[in-house]
Amino acid sequence: MKPKILSIDTANSILQQELEKNGCEFVPKPYWERADLLSELHNFDVLIVRSKVFIDREIIDSALKNLKIIARIGAGMDAIDVEYAQKCGIICLNSPEGNRDAVGEHAVALLLNLFNHINIADNQVRKGLWLREENRGIEVKNRTIGIIGYGNMGRAFAKKLSGFECKILVYDKYLQGFGDNFVQEAKNLKEIFENCDVLSLHIPLTEETKFMVNWAFIEQFFKPFYLINTARGKVLDTKALIKGLKMGKILGAGLDVLEFEAFNNELKISDNEDLDFLFSAQNVIFTPHVAGWTVESSYKLSHFLAQKILNNLSKMGLL
Repeated sequence: MKPKILSIDTANSILQQELEKNGCEFVPKPYWERADLLSELHNFDVLIVRSKVFIDREIIDSALKNLKIIARIGAGMDAIDVEYAQKCGIICLNSPEGNRDAVGEHAVALLLNLFNHINIADNQVRKGLWLREENRGIEVKNRTIGIIGYGNMGRAFAKKLSGFECKILVYDKYLQGFGDNFVQEAKNLKEIFENCDVLSLHIPLTEETKFMVNWAFIEQFFKPFYLINTARGKVLDTKALIKGLKMGKILGAGLDVLEFEAFNNELKISDNEDLDFLFSAQNVIFTPHVAGWTVESSYKLSHFLAQKILNNLSKMGLL
């Protein structure tokens, strides 16, 4: 019998093609919601998701009869109770290899925009203003760029920066010995606080990292700094960010993600004073969670995930 694979979100067509080509039954149900999973998931060997439905204990318990793999199209696993799934013997997969280059390039774009006032200057020129001295930028060369998190995304960002002749200082609580010719390993966060001109976040959202970048964190920086977040919105405390901007502790921010994340393509901005302030701040740049959202990553995310699913099904003797 063919392994049955349920996908409840959109994906590049290569995902279905590669799975079916290798003997799987692929069932796309992008309109399914939580109730559908609770009643039907037990009929499937593999569940493929993005972030539409949180895969919690109740959903996992409902599917223990057959479910063997939960696969996330993307990097972040915060929409899955991974710890519980693994306790139940369910393998959890993701595909950060697919969008790491996109995220790295996007983070560089945010950095260059902040340093050179590109969004501000663009708006001014469109209004007939030609303000050169007011838009004098600064260079990346000789700056210290701090990176927290040295997984797929952090490494990709560091690699993209390697040609800018800057110092790259990286802290990762769970890694050691990764320093090389262009990346210096920070032994603790104190080194980040003491040296960095820029901080870029590349950590997953967990109970440990939720609002990790709060005011107590920000106020420890020795110098005013620029902040880039292409990770998860709730890693950064919005009120602390605003306080840092108002006090000049944070010189500018490039935000691809927000604490107030929108999943229905509409950001709820009414009666939100924090967002009102950020939207009025010219030294804050926004993108709508698209750092890893390129034509190339669409293909690679699905391709890498398909290969991982097939490898695991093969090890289980199901292919």
